[in-house]
Formats: sequence, C-alpha cells, structure tokens
Amino acid sequence: MKTAVATPNWVWMLLIAAIFGVSSAGALFQQVDDVPPLLRASWRLQLTSLVLAPLALMQWKSYGHSLKSRFMERKTILWLLAGGVFLALHFGAWVASLDETSLTHSLLFVTAHPLIIVFGMALIARFSLSYFRSPNRWEVIGACVGFLGAALALVDLGDEQGGRTVTVWGDFLAFLGAVFVVGYIVSGRVLRKWMPIFLYAFPVTLVGALILIPASYLIEDDFSSMGAFGWIKAEYFWWFLALALIAGLLGHTGLNTCLRYMPPLVVSTSVTMEPIFGSIIGFILFDTGLPGFWTWLGGPILISGILMVIIGSSQENTNNETVEVSN
Repeated sequence: MKTAVATPNWVWMLLIAAIFGVSSAGALFQQVDDVPPLLRASWRLQLTSLVLAPLALMQWKSYGHSLKSRFMERKTILWLLAGGVFLALHFGAWVASLDETSLTHSLLFVTAHPLIIVFGMALIARFSLSYFRSPNRWEVIGACVGFLGAALALVDLGDEQGGRTVTVWGDFLAFLGAVFVVGYIVSGRVLRKWMPIFLYAFPVTLVGALILIPASYLIEDDFSSMGAFGWIKAEYFWWFLALALIAGLLGHTGLNTCLRYMPPLVVSTSVTMEPIFGSIIGFILFDTGLPGFWTWLGGPILISGILMVIIGSSQENTNNETVEVSN
C-alpha cells in the first residue's frame, strides 16, 4: 500500500508568497497610470520576457533533439503565436480596466474566466458533442451563482473607491480580459502537456509584448512621448521590475512550481483569492479605498461560484494549466 507523501512546508510558504505576488499586479499597475494602458501592458510583458529569457535558454540546452524538433513544428509555432495574441488581448483589456473602475472590481471580473469556460463548454457542446463535454452539475450551478454575484457587485456603479469610480465600461473591460485569457489557457493546455514551463512562457510573453507595441502606437496618443521601451527610465523601471519579478516570476512561476508538489485543486482554489489579497495590498500600501456595500455582498458570491466551478471541473479531471494565467 502506498503512503501519501505530505506536502513540504516550503511549498505551502511558496504558495502563499505566489498568491500575494500575483495579487500585487493590479495595485502596482495603478501606480503608473500616467502611462497609457496598452503601452503599460507591453512594458510589463517586455520586462517579464527578459527575466524569462535566460531560464528558457537553460531549459533549451538541457533537452534533447526530440523536444527541440517538436518545438519547431508549424503546429507548435501557431499555438505559441495564438497564446501570445490572447495574452496581449488579455493584458491590454485588463490594464485598461484598472484606469476605468476600482481595483476590487477589476480583480473580481478578470478572475471570472472559469465562468466563461463553463458557458463556452455548454455552447460548443451543443454543436460538437463528440469533442467537448457538457458542463456538469457543479459547474452549471457555480456559473449561475458567479454571475449572480457579478450582477450584485454591479449595483455599486458610480461608487468611488480610492480615487477610482466603478463604471460599467471598466468592469466590462476586466470581464473582456477574462474572456481573452481563455484563449491563453487553451494554448497552455495544448502545449504544456509536453513543453517545459519556461520554453512555453518566454515566447508567448515576448509575442504578447511585441503585439502591444504597434497597438499602442495606433491607438494611444501618448505613445510617442513615452517610447516603446520607456520602462528603462528611472521613474518607471522599478515599478515594472517589481511587476516582472513579484507578479511574474514569483507569482506565476511559484504557482507552477507548487503544482509539482500539491493537487491542482489546491492551487486553483488559492488563485481565486486574488481579488481579496489584491484589494488588501492596494488598500494597505497604496490607499486604493474599500469596496462599496454591494461589492462586499456580490464579491464573495462571485468567488463562491468560481470555486464551485473549479471543484466541479476537478471531478472531470480537467488539466491543471488553468492556474498558469494570472495577473
């Protein structure tokens, strides 16, 4: 009979640190809001890709010809490009939402992607039952509960929290960020079955960063004064280095390290705490304000719905790459 191996204490400590790391991104982004959102998102991904580059190179050197040949296949490259496009769309929409609504609302709506996946599963399964399963009972109930919580939180429209006013447009942008992140999740589920984490994360992050540069140039008026690589300026460098190291390396890489030592359900459940921890970090360190009454009521209901979806999905043995995507 096999004996269950206890999770090492350092893994639990890393999980806590990683959740706080991921949760810090929203508050950090709001501290450099003089930079237009698409350019801000690009700068974050640029610096993150620089941090990931040596780690990806080390993994590349450590693997044999078989993996390298598969990496260069046309299908693999297309999936990497698709992941980068959806990552750019996700970050662009989410960072823009941070300028248009409160920190708490932005974090609540951008973490709602499990609800979107359930809706997509139900829709697609009607047309392609042989390839996609229908959502199970827990997932359907969780999605309904989650959308009810979101509706209640929206009653706080017009409420000012830490200098940010809750708006439909801002909440919609955050929700749009959740929609786009599903594409990145799909890419990760396909490629991470065989591809090492840094060999996946580096090219996808770099593609996302590069796509956002011309997008900012075409859409945002302040691009010319800021520059494509303006994060190297002293007034911005330390903020974006914190985003890359704390939210990116510690947060994302930490979560994926934890997945090697503990059940995916534990990590996925922990990630749903991001709106709570992110709001606490913003309030204590940056005075981002407290949520309104309806957010206090609807937020926990939304998170509860997401948790129900995650529990229901775990019963279907869904892939654990869902937790790779955080902010």
